[in-house]
Amino acid sequence: MFDIVAFGEVQLRLATRNFERLEQATTLDVKIGGAELNVMVTLQRLGLKTSYVTRLPKNPLGRMVQNKAREHGVDTSNVIWSDGDRLGVYFLEFGALPRPSSILYDRANSAISRIQSGMVDWDNIFAGAKAFHVTGITPALSPSCLEVTGEALRKAREKGLLVSFDLNYRAKLWSQEQAKAGLSPLMQYVDVLITTEEDTARVFQIEGSDWKEVARKLADNFGFKIVAITLRENITVWRNNWTAIVLADGKIYEDRTYEVEVVDRVGSGDAFAGGFLYGYLTGKGIEASLKYGNAGAVLKHSCPGDLAWFTLDEVEKLLAGKGDLRISR
Repeated sequence: MFDIVAFGEVQLRLATRNFERLEQATTLDVKIGGAELNVMVTLQRLGLKTSYVTRLPKNPLGRMVQNKAREHGVDTSNVIWSDGDRLGVYFLEFGALPRPSSILYDRANSAISRIQSGMVDWDNIFAGAKAFHVTGITPALSPSCLEVTGEALRKAREKGLLVSFDLNYRAKLWSQEQAKAGLSPLMQYVDVLITTEEDTARVFQIEGSDWKEVARKLADNFGFKIVAITLRENITVWRNNWTAIVLADGKIYEDRTYEVEVVDRVGSGDAFAGGFLYGYLTGKGIEASLKYGNAGAVLKHSCPGDLAWFTLDEVEKLLAGKGDLRISR
């Protein structure tokens, strides 16, 4: 029924305006965001059929999340609704050199953190699906989230789905030791691992002379079919260089490095995952999938909010070198 299904948390995002500090803000910009939903929005906007599994409070904030997902075409029929729980919140403070941007979480005891094994009918949800995506954020939310994530991964493998996992280590949610203990047993169910420059060392203590060696060590240790590592160079807070490498079938694939002007970098890694999975699930091959992932990531930097507000046509124009900085009239 769906090309890909994802499972995770969505939070209310409250961001300061005009580079204000949180303690001086009198108004906050309201949006929603969550790593796995960000990926589904990217894939849906690129043309695939997606479904999102989460647990939301049955109140106006929960309905806001559902409405925003549906606005992009993401299926929400498998949302679990909860009475009496809350939606997690994160506060975003935009920085400028030399002060980095920062995030403050208020997500303890959120509706998704109280999910329990058996609440989700994975057999029904995965029927006809091609792939499943989750990140290392969701199992960090609570012991029961870790349990349900494992339940979902085992069922996805049993059903023969392609399993994609973005490591996404969050130090504000659990320690490196907790992450390694929680995530290592789950890696046996993963086909595609997406990670960053830092997270592999933090979670698995795997390092190498370069990122190509790191990718090979990850594949050797865990048996991944594909390893993608995104590489970001922070020139300033609002000017970055971006690229990624992919290891598949023993071969390393590389792409160009993009220079980006950052409007909002939150969700750019998720846009990479979405672009890469779009290419892979539509049979475009590893090299092209990497290019779609990188193009999606750099376009996301130009979009305010967590979600990817770009189209397949814009991605393919960027890949074809047809970008034009003049006003489109």
